[in-house]
Amino acid sequence: MSDTEPIDVEIPPALGGERLDRIVSMLTAASRADAAALVAAGGAHVDGAVVVVGKQRLGAGQQVRIDPSFLPQDELPVPDPSVQFGVVHVDDDVVVVDKPAGLVVHPGAGNPTGTLVNGLLARFPDVAGAGDPARPGIVHRLDAGTTGLLVVARTQLAHEMLTSALANRAVGRTYRTVVWGHPANAKGVIDAPIGRDHRDPMRMAVVVDGKHARTHYEVLSCYDAVVEAAELECRLETGRTHQIRVHLAAIGHPVVGDGPYGGNRRGLSPQRPLLHAAELSFRHPVSGEAMRFTSPLPDDLVAALAALGPPT
Repeated sequence: MSDTEPIDVEIPPALGGERLDRIVSMLTAASRADAAALVAAGGAHVDGAVVVVGKQRLGAGQQVRIDPSFLPQDELPVPDPSVQFGVVHVDDDVVVVDKPAGLVVHPGAGNPTGTLVNGLLARFPDVAGAGDPARPGIVHRLDAGTTGLLVVARTQLAHEMLTSALANRAVGRTYRTVVWGHPANAKGVIDAPIGRDHRDPMRMAVVVDGKHARTHYEVLSCYDAVVEAAELECRLETGRTHQIRVHLAAIGHPVVGDGPYGGNRRGLSPQRPLLHAAELSFRHPVSGEAMRFTSPLPDDLVAALAALGPPT
């Protein structure tokens, strides 16, 4: 999902009576001042009509559309050599990064500096000319808590080609995760649309009016000596926000450590959702060569699996 893609929500009862500018701030993670500026600039619609008064209070059931492109533009990111991340491949056109847990991919509200983009600009300054200047080089993202592989473009041509490949589902992305419980089927496909949760628009959920999303999964191991859990391999067919986390929670097996989607339970308490982008494959945007990269499981995920005892 693009950061500038319009946000459509129906105001849930819990937010009834809230000011429009506060709702904009909550949904975009922007400051109240920036949210108010968005509203004043015409970036918010209520029940199909532009509303430019941020203090207007909204009622449950009203339809709101927010266009984040109306948010004030921050200064462009600057190089920061202190940002640490792994590199598994580099050539004149692409960089394949192995991202550690806790590292935000690009600057945004609440994370203006210290992101992967700032580190990339320090080590590979030419990414500044690829893609969106606010998030140069970025073709796809990983959540801050997710570890593993993502590809970064070093040229505008590479960015365009990789973006097109993603849209055409020609980029392979395979993840490893630990979930609560034992899925009923050893293999499966979760085909369910994802959009903002109608009851809590700060989260994503499976909703009838969401965007098409498909996740393939395979159970690698099951555990029940300490708690009932399973190690899964997941392959993305589409790439919606929080897709794997939402889909696994929707079938009753949330990612261990994923508090927003029901993954915090007794018996295993990691500091992040146990989700790792383990494999990435694509055709090189210039040479056309088939490329495939793997990343070993991070230490905390290995430790979590060890803590579960022997698999059944």
